[in-house]
Amino acid sequence: MSSEMRVVGVRVELPANQPILLLRETEGERYLPIWIGSVEATAIALEQQGVRPARPLTHDLLKEVIGALGRELKQVVITDLRESTFYAELVFDGDIRVSARPSDSVALALRVGVPIHAVDAVLEEAGLIIPDEQEDEVEKFREFLDSVSPEDFRGADT
Repeated sequence: MSSEMRVVGVRVELPANQPILLLRETEGERYLPIWIGSVEATAIALEQQGVRPARPLTHDLLKEVIGALGRELKQVVITDLRESTFYAELVFDGDIRVSARPSDSVALALRVGVPIHAVDAVLEEAGLIIPDEQEDEVEKFREFLDSVSPEDFRGADT
C-alpha cells in the first residue's frame, strides 16, 4: 500500500546549506523530509513557482523526450529507504518502471502533473508528524528546520 503525497516545498537547512524536500500525505498527517541536491531543489522550486527558464532544464527535457517516444508517465512512487538513501520509481503506461532518485522523480511529476506516492513502509520508517502549533505549513516547516539537523534523519537522497 502507498499514500499519495503532495509537495509542501523545498527549503535550505542552515548552516549546512542543505536543501530539504518536504512532502505531506494528502489524506493524512505525516510529512516526509528528504535531503536533496541543490540542482534538483532549484528545479522543484522553479516549477512550483511557475518560473519558465529561457532554456529547458533537464527535467523539462525528460518530459519532452517521454512524450516524443509516445510514452505516458502515470505516477512516481517513493519505494524504499535503505542505508539512509531513498529510492523511487517512475511508473509509465504499461506498468513500465524505471528506478530514479526521489528528487528527480518529484521534479518530473510536478512538470507532468502526475501523482506522487510513498509506500507505507517508507512513511512508517521516515515519516514525521510535525506539531500543529503553527497553522501555516510553510511556517511549520521553518520552525521544524530550526529544531533539527541532518543527523536527526536516517534518510538522504544524494
